[in-house]
Amino acid sequence: MQDDTPGHRSRLLGAMRRLPIDPYIAALLGTVALAAVLPARGHAASTFGVGADVAVGLLFFLYGARLSTGEAVAGLRHWRLHLTIVCCTFVVFPAFGLAASGLVPQVLTRDLYVGLLFLCVVPSTVQSSIALTSVARGNVPAAICAGTYSSLLGMLATPLLAAWLIGSRVDVSASGLISIGTQLLAPFLAGQLLRPWLGAFVTRHKRWLGLVDRGSILLVVYCAFSAGMVQGVWQQVTPARLAALFAVTAALLGATLGLTATLSRRLGFAVEDRIAIVFGGATKSLAAGLPMAAVLFGAHAGTTILPLMLYHQLQLIVCSVLSGRWAQRPDDVRDFGHVPAPPTPCAAEATAVPVGDDNRPRAGDLAPEHP
Repeated sequence: MQDDTPGHRSRLLGAMRRLPIDPYIAALLGTVALAAVLPARGHAASTFGVGADVAVGLLFFLYGARLSTGEAVAGLRHWRLHLTIVCCTFVVFPAFGLAASGLVPQVLTRDLYVGLLFLCVVPSTVQSSIALTSVARGNVPAAICAGTYSSLLGMLATPLLAAWLIGSRVDVSASGLISIGTQLLAPFLAGQLLRPWLGAFVTRHKRWLGLVDRGSILLVVYCAFSAGMVQGVWQQVTPARLAALFAVTAALLGATLGLTATLSRRLGFAVEDRIAIVFGGATKSLAAGLPMAAVLFGAHAGTTILPLMLYHQLQLIVCSVLSGRWAQRPDDVRDFGHVPAPPTPCAAEATAVPVGDDNRPRAGDLAPEHP
């Protein structure tokens, strides 16, 4: 007879929450599968495209309404930390991307390499880096400001770097820049202007408004992958190429995590600041990257966003493990690189700050990326 007691159900829910793939990533994969089976064509594709544009505008409007201008300005005092994260995001990552050019065509196809280059110029995460830094007992205010600065700078730096590194495949003409300004920057500024009236409402309903974030991204993914299916680009991506791409993105994540940890230690930052630098400098924003890819690459965005999606899932899993490990360090530890792993899962959960309903950090809690 099946046990249906409250205790059994609680244990079952707890086991489900410990699955390596969080529900949001499962929804992303389901959206890709839906686009593969039922891609939008013709008039339906145009309708979904308009809907995606509206959803992305709403997404960045909510970003602007959430951002506290006072916090962003106050964070300028810690300029060395923010400059380090910005250099990792927009200098070190592109350098790694250029170094990977030797993998074409033996390991990566040209289209997958273009996606890898685009991944390297996307801004860092906001919500994920804040949550990870908080769990690891790092400098949370610095993480908030660093993620905000990276997102704002990325609206200009990402398309310009993409045009420089990728070339003719990127639309950075006057019309392309106007599209970015219309779809991304203008709604963000409108949200900032209306924050005095909407800020409290957005804060009270942030959980429900998070569904808007996720829904917008899912719609962009569906449109991008539908266009790829209609054009037949997915016939060029074999399982062996996907496995190679997974290995390359894993190597990229390992290299950036190691470099940010080493660089922040060599520059003499305190351990709390170094945690913020590692999570801010080694992560990439899916929420910012997907709308930008849709604007910059148009119908060719399908394979372009694949490396970013893989990297995003990897960074959530690996960085969640690291944050739980670093949370166990004694208060007098000066180097988090040698902190022993927590003896039991319960011990790690006991010291984590409340991120989800059960006070345990999960990959699903880190998925929505907004200030």
